[in-house]
Amino acid sequence: MQGTNYTRVSEFVIVGFPSLQPEYFVLVAWFFFFLYVTTAVGNLLLVVMFTLERSLHEPMYIVMVSLALSDIGFATVALPKLIARYWWNDGSLGFHTCFFQMHMIHYFGSLNSLILLTMALDRYLAICFPLRYPTMMTNQTMAGLTLFCWGIAHIFPGISTISFTLMPFCGPNKIIHAFCDTMSLKSLVCVDTSRQYSLAFASAMFILYVPLAFIIFSYICIVISVLRMAKGQGRMKTFSTCATQGCIISIYYIPRFFVYVTPFIPNLTMTPDKRIATTIFYSLFPPVINPFIYCLRTKEIKQIFRRWLQKRKGLARC
Repeated sequence: MQGTNYTRVSEFVIVGFPSLQPEYFVLVAWFFFFLYVTTAVGNLLLVVMFTLERSLHEPMYIVMVSLALSDIGFATVALPKLIARYWWNDGSLGFHTCFFQMHMIHYFGSLNSLILLTMALDRYLAICFPLRYPTMMTNQTMAGLTLFCWGIAHIFPGISTISFTLMPFCGPNKIIHAFCDTMSLKSLVCVDTSRQYSLAFASAMFILYVPLAFIIFSYICIVISVLRMAKGQGRMKTFSTCATQGCIISIYYIPRFFVYVTPFIPNLTMTPDKRIATTIFYSLFPPVINPFIYCLRTKEIKQIFRRWLQKRKGLARC
């Protein structure tokens, strides 16, 4: 039968930046190690703070903790192998391990989009329906929505992963990227993948930009509602809370938009190094910066930090 003579690839090799000179490998490894530690520690601090402080047991903070856990998960899936590639020149990944990484990379991307949708829904209900909000969005409701997001986010990446797992890989196994993903594996398949890639691309657009459409709609409604408030009704506090989440949403969506539209702009090409750098920026910058945005922009968290510091000073004097 035609198509049965392919040599099955047993492992893939993460190349990373193809133009990077070997003398910079250790420096790049340290950079990614620093990113990973900062992401893990910063987001884990938020999780611990939420666990210990009962005053943070509110719907808004439940969704923030969900985002923090998702960011830790993404960094843990994406960075250790990239660090090993530059620290010990170990970029090899088993066949199924690579597909697992691909699935989890796209899973956490989908999950973050759904979490940001939930975050926007929470703010929309809180500001546009303030009297009904306490009964509409309880801790149990938000916990249920969060669990639903963590479950349903597997669907679209799972379809794409299963589809690509069944494709034949007939020799080339070098992945010109920082991790396994649909785009990098597509170029290694021996047969036409236009149908599978179109399905994966359509799924990605749906899971990213349908939530974005609602997010934009909700924030338009929020701005209109806030502008109708009298100044003494907490207008600045509302704007501050929305600005915090607006920063997170902008960091997540805007770089992705430019990456996705680049192939459709005439005379504009992106080298592999630029594509990898851009992908790393929009994938890893938000998980690093999110905890700092929360700490700098959220009044309740700043007050908790001050209280913790005062307790430590009091213990030190004793």
